[in-house]
Amino acid sequence: MKPTVETLIERANELLARLEAVLPLPARATDWAASTAFRYRKRGSVGSIEPVKHVATIRMAELKEVDRQRDRLVANTQQFVAGKPANNVLLTGARGTGKSSLIKACLNEFAAQGLRLIEVDKADLVDLTDIADVIAERPERFVIFCDDLSFDEGEPGYKALKSVLDGSVAQASENVLIYATSNRRHLLPEYMKENLSYTHTEDGEVHPGEVIEEKISLSERFGLWLSFYPFTQAEYLAIVAQWLQHFGETDAKRLEAARPEALVWALERGSRSGRVAYQFARDWCGRGA
Repeated sequence: MKPTVETLIERANELLARLEAVLPLPARATDWAASTAFRYRKRGSVGSIEPVKHVATIRMAELKEVDRQRDRLVANTQQFVAGKPANNVLLTGARGTGKSSLIKACLNEFAAQGLRLIEVDKADLVDLTDIADVIAERPERFVIFCDDLSFDEGEPGYKALKSVLDGSVAQASENVLIYATSNRRHLLPEYMKENLSYTHTEDGEVHPGEVIEEKISLSERFGLWLSFYPFTQAEYLAIVAQWLQHFGETDAKRLEAARPEALVWALERGSRSGRVAYQFARDWCGRGA
């Protein structure tokens, strides 16, 4: 029996219903007024820029012993929000020394002047060009934040970031900068055997090989490098005192009494970092020590 038009329409509707069940939902429009910080998230093959409900409240005054790095980052960001030329920034160095905190504090410092932040995971950097296109016509100034960035050989996000920074035929819009943090200066693992690719001229000049050049080529596309180093004992204790006061401990004798415990805390963790100082202060004040 030949199917009727009604039967064909019914079958087509059933097929469409099945397809809708497996197809990804369309990306939701971003509510730019909902926050000053946003995250890029992917569900299936569809990505969207979503507002952060609880933005970190850290301020510049709360960050100690990183004055040089703070001043340079603030100056660069001030230029950016003022519509002047500014650089993409790579913050590298010892863990827990305030790299990410400085960027979050910068957002709070300049949010009233139109600065906004979009956090993008390393796995989603392949969509960086699309993200830049979405915000290109917005009146705000956007920092795309890539935290704890490092790549393994052949990762697609490496090429995408390299292209957006400086190398694509499509230039990034003037309202977008990239701020990235990493424990690696060159963002890629480095091996001893790669030193064998260096060449030497007769007059003693040293020239890196292609492998080394490739690894350097990404980090050098950041116009501003800020390096962070492990804290000395005195610097660590100064940061501990600052965080203790932040959590309400103002008694001078109790601040002094906390110093030996803070040193033991750092020794147990093998690090005198700002993060360790913050964790100690939370524990000390939390248990009313």
